[in-house]
Amino acid sequence: MSFTIVIIALVSSVLSGGLIVGYFNATNNNQMIKLTLAFSGGFLLAIIFQHLLPDIYDNSTTQVGVFILLGFLVQLILEYFSGGIEHGHVHAQSEYKIPWMLFIALSIHAFIEGVPLGNQYAGIMIDHHHVHESLFWGIIFHQIPVSIALMTLFMNTKLSLTKSWLFLLMFALMTPLGAFAGLKITPEQLGLDIHIVLALVVGMFLHISTTIIFESSENHKFNLLKLISILIGCCLAMILY
Repeated sequence: MSFTIVIIALVSSVLSGGLIVGYFNATNNNQMIKLTLAFSGGFLLAIIFQHLLPDIYDNSTTQVGVFILLGFLVQLILEYFSGGIEHGHVHAQSEYKIPWMLFIALSIHAFIEGVPLGNQYAGIMIDHHHVHESLFWGIIFHQIPVSIALMTLFMNTKLSLTKSWLFLLMFALMTPLGAFAGLKITPEQLGLDIHIVLALVVGMFLHISTTIIFESSENHKFNLLKLISILIGCCLAMILY
């Protein structure tokens, strides 16, 4: 898959979330967000255990467990400012005001997860193509429900349609910017283990996926549709590669 196609797909996945909100008039329909997030949570968890963790521990020359934990904690900090929109929390905001802290935290998250994709095209990890593909699809499937939640938030704050789409487009460019950064500057060029950034992203994904799954329960019982969505996500991740 060419770098250009990856960039187009990343941007399109976010913009498609906005189109879904507009087409289905989903600004007051949290069920759609919850089901798509449950699917992405299952998919992320499956690729973490099936591809990303084994590759990191098989090929790393450093204590990557520290960086996985660091990624987990970084995501925890980012969600303090984002309000947990990464796993479907769409909290009411002041009308006509842009939720800047939420937007910045979410953009940092999106930028970081794009860096290891760029690293792949810088000529490293080429012997582990399945890892790159699973990371790519993990980001795609996660970006769609996050963009649905973000566009829902923008519409609920009564921002104009133009401003809502402008900020969604800005968010759509964050992961590609991270990929460009990873293409130009790699950990290897800095004398670091090439798996450090991937370990950070795995830690972030681990926090997001487990939170999505744990929060998919209602009164300590799984809603059947959410459970099915999670299982479909896990199964798809296992049969894709």
